[in-house]
Amino acid sequence: MLDHTLKSDVTARRLEVITETGRRRWFSKDDKARIVEETLVPGAVVSEIARRHGLTPQQVFTWRRQARRLPAPEADDPQFVPAVVDAMAPVAVAGHERKAGKRVFYRTG
Repeated sequence: MLDHTLKSDVTARRLEVITETGRRRWFSKDDKARIVEETLVPGAVVSEIARRHGLTPQQVFTWRRQARRLPAPEADDPQFVPAVVDAMAPVAVAGHERKAGKRVFYRTG
């Protein structure tokens, strides 16, 4: 009988699994988003979803963490809203009433 066990004092720190095609699999952003969305359904089990897509649960959890960090894409909403500031009249302080008829103008520009 053939023994396929590795007998060594050195433990592996990294294990790379090669698929049948001999290459790594790459997922588009849309594929990743779709898989992450599947995990957000109440009662969903990440391990089952990962296995169904040929992934490890750790990879799916990493994608979930990355998705939480990204800002949600906004539609055609502006990034900034213009602010309009109205000039306010100076407030009279008790004991310092303004003299009637005297106006102060400020030049801008």
